[in-house]
Amino acid sequence: MRQCLYCQQSSPDDQSDCSHCGMPLPAGQAIARQRRLRRFHWFCIGLGLFCLAMAVWLPR
Repeated sequence: MRQCLYCQQSSPDDQSDCSHCGMPLPAGQAIARQRRLRRFHWFCIGLGLFCLAMAVWLPR
């Protein structure tokens, strides 16, 4: 069940429009969550590599 962003009513997953107000339902929330999580993982990896490079590069 997906929830409409406008009227907050639940509609079945097979519908593209809200059955209560007729507005388009939001896209799959699971896909957006996976994308944010993947972006967060890449950010952490990049930050770790940056910290490692600065620890080696900076004078002691």
